[in-house]
Amino acid sequence: MAGDVKLLVEVIVALVLVSAFLHALWNALLRLERDKDRALVAAVGVATLIAIALAGIRWGLGETPFPNAASAVWALIAGVLEWAYFASLAKALARGALGPMYTISRGGAIVLVWPLSVIAYGESVVLTSVVGSAIVLGGLVLSSTGASSSRRTDRSALAWAIACAASIAGYHLAYKAALRCDGNPSAVFALALALASAINVARLGREGRRVAAALVRTRTWRVVMMGAICGGSFLILMEALARGGSGYVLTLRNTSVLFATGLAVVIGERPMRAHVVGAALVAAGAVVMAWQA
Repeated sequence: MAGDVKLLVEVIVALVLVSAFLHALWNALLRLERDKDRALVAAVGVATLIAIALAGIRWGLGETPFPNAASAVWALIAGVLEWAYFASLAKALARGALGPMYTISRGGAIVLVWPLSVIAYGESVVLTSVVGSAIVLGGLVLSSTGASSSRRTDRSALAWAIACAASIAGYHLAYKAALRCDGNPSAVFALALALASAINVARLGREGRRVAAALVRTRTWRVVMMGAICGGSFLILMEALARGGSGYVLTLRNTSVLFATGLAVVIGERPMRAHVVGAALVAAGAVVMAWQA
């Protein structure tokens, strides 16, 4: 029994870390896009098609997508929150550098999800989660202070990063609720992303959709690559969520702030020392919080 538990934890950790890297990677690719909003909508559209195809395959193999109405309702709620996440992410990355924006949005979500997971799902509170939360908060303070003092960062970027953090926390909890209602991970994600994508496309308006379509035609492989990486990141996350607690999984996944900081350097940004230290603290705090598993 102990060996089975250990293996399960190892599987969850492996899934989460792969998802974390892919998530940071697609955010870095989005940061390089000139028209971030429309590029994001196009990439999410590709991710939606991938998710629907995978859900269809699993359905064809005999897996029930939604065994009850509750699982579908929670998936739809997650979809609305995914839309809010995508919209606020594009705004934050259009106004601020990748490193601090990513750290604030992901780290802020950690701080929100843990207490909400305890209240909603009865997940445990131990000393490591309290200490880890304090370390994460310290990292967020450093990152936000550095971002607000940086000439390259619009002050409004901080507000959008905070809104992004709230959206991230919300959709993780909604996904976990859908999975607790026995929703199939791929189907839950496919329905949520389809709704988020539809809202995004409608939000662009006629002119925005025309520009987005032109972007897909001229940058097809770039958009497809971003969409595939985005979809892969979230699909792997869903499998981890189906196996582990929402607070634990989200917390461990947000070690991705270190990947994002490293990728920021790769794409030509020069993170301030406060950003680097802040990201390291958020990642360290995430590991401490997840240590209980």
